[in-house]
Amino acid sequence: MTDTPGAAPTTPQPTATRDGVPVAPLAGGFLPPYAERLHLIAGFPAPRAEDLAAADPAAAAGAPFAAEALAAMEAWEAPFGEPEPTHTLVEDRELPGPHGPIPVRIYRPEPGWNPPTPSPATDAGLRAGLVWYHGGAFMGGDLDMPEADAVSRGLATRTGASVVSVFYRLCTGGVHYPVPHDDAYAAYQWVRGHAAELGIDATRIAVGGASAGGNLAAGVTLHGIDDAAAPWQALLAYPVAHGGRWPTPSEELDARLGQMPQILRFPADMTEAMNANYLGAPPDAGAGAPAYAFPGDLADAARLAGWPATYIENCENDDLRASGEAFARQLRQAGADVEVLTCAGVPHGHLNAVGSPLTAASLDRFAARLTRPV
Repeated sequence: MTDTPGAAPTTPQPTATRDGVPVAPLAGGFLPPYAERLHLIAGFPAPRAEDLAAADPAAAAGAPFAAEALAAMEAWEAPFGEPEPTHTLVEDRELPGPHGPIPVRIYRPEPGWNPPTPSPATDAGLRAGLVWYHGGAFMGGDLDMPEADAVSRGLATRTGASVVSVFYRLCTGGVHYPVPHDDAYAAYQWVRGHAAELGIDATRIAVGGASAGGNLAAGVTLHGIDDAAAPWQALLAYPVAHGGRWPTPSEELDARLGQMPQILRFPADMTEAMNANYLGAPPDAGAGAPAYAFPGDLADAARLAGWPATYIENCENDDLRASGEAFARQLRQAGADVEVLTCAGVPHGHLNAVGSPLTAASLDRFAARLTRPV
């Protein structure tokens, strides 16, 4: 597929999404509440591939930091305030999967709760549903991290939709692709088969995820297309869509990356190591990675035909924005209905931030997609 290296996002950004939710212009840096914490991480170098190899898989997002840098990052990532109030019922289950049970957490609105931006209900009371995959570089994260739990609670509370958050197998201890993808796809198919039980309209099942989870959601979407079981929508937060064919950043993004704290970077060797760990071997720069592993590596636009409506929200201060922007262009070339925006003033992984108004604003934009009719 032909990409346009260096193509910048729409400038200026629209002031609102297609659903009418406000969008801030690019900040050219960090916005509050992040701006007040920049001094905490100033001067630390960018992480390296060898640091990733030595990272504790149990650490959040598999963060590859030495002790001093880890302390700085913990201060940087500390809650900005109290979690937003939510109104959900939560149920933990294990679903059958090809590699063993798959833990999931199911979020439904509390009985009697009137969501502020409701997903339209059918005569039977069924609303939209979302199968959600957390991030963590394919080697970290869990159902308790804010990017999984707070996001699911927030979306269910805003819309009344049911959200199924999936704890796919992580790429540690010899686990590699296709295992995480298989888990992700099995969970999606299970939700399709149990939609009414979950209060979900089977014609409105979306998939979504953040970072590595956005990658899995994209792979599930492509797999679903191939099986004549495409999701209703794909909702991707700062996804990593490319493995062996990493896109060139725009001039604007390249300049931004050079100015931001380097400890927040994803240098090329780091990204290559993360993707190689997922695949079990370095991706082929010529042939690209397997289609379901990195849909952005597909060279033929026709292979993405039939892609459903998609919303991609990237982070302004993030190397992975190049992948999200390029994937949006690829999907458009394939004829897909794609809306892509940049969340201003935030770093990669900002859906993990607790008490941040910028995170709440992102959830408002994702929630609006779930309020659409079929």
